[in-house]
Amino acid sequence: MTRGVGSLGLALLLAVGVPVAGSAQRPGADMAMMDPPIYTYVAFDELEWLASGDESAVEYDGEAWIGGDFNRFWFKAAGEQSTSESEGHVELQGLYSRTISSFWNLQAGLRFDHRYRDGPDASRAHAVLGFEGLAPYWFEVEAFVFLSDDADASARLEASYETLLTQRLIVESEVETNVAFQGVPEFGLGSGFTDVELGARMRYEFVREFAPYIGYSWSRKLGETADLIRAVDGEVGGGALVVGLHVWY
Repeated sequence: MTRGVGSLGLALLLAVGVPVAGSAQRPGADMAMMDPPIYTYVAFDELEWLASGDESAVEYDGEAWIGGDFNRFWFKAAGEQSTSESEGHVELQGLYSRTISSFWNLQAGLRFDHRYRDGPDASRAHAVLGFEGLAPYWFEVEAFVFLSDDADASARLEASYETLLTQRLIVESEVETNVAFQGVPEFGLGSGFTDVELGARMRYEFVREFAPYIGYSWSRKLGETADLIRAVDGEVGGGALVVGLHVWY
């Protein structure tokens, strides 16, 4: 027995990892303690049904990531499917994310768009670079630029804010706008600001990971993009009632 340390004291020292003369350390124990933890996260911020007059659609906006405190791989998916016609669109992103400050991440990677409707489909890929984080006053902000495989450049800015009515009843307000630096008619996009979308959704968190919500979403096409939509007798703007789920794990 080590001098000056009883059997109980020796056991306590070994339990907290204090080296004791004559004791053996488990090989690789220190290395195992130094391995950074790996986390995972999956969420659907919006999984909803929209109703506007005689038209309705299903929309989704989700993300998942895996990684440590500073380096992560992100996967994002967003899209819309009409419930009355065979048309819609999907956007997929795969990004490397690096924490650059307490509240901000730098992200870079690839984006793929696919639009399907009556007539020929349209697909394109982009390089992606941007920031995601928490601005002053607790606004969640995403700002990204995109460069397509045809060298068409565009940008997107999103901001959202949560208002706690109670500990479980929360209203989330958001705004999104997009700008195209060149027109892309096959995607119904003109140059300049292409659209703006405003929304407010009130959810009730039965548990933090599961919250049904109701809300309202309004969007409008802008500038040359609106002209392209009018040329085919399309709607350039309007609002819709939304009902959906906010889930994560």
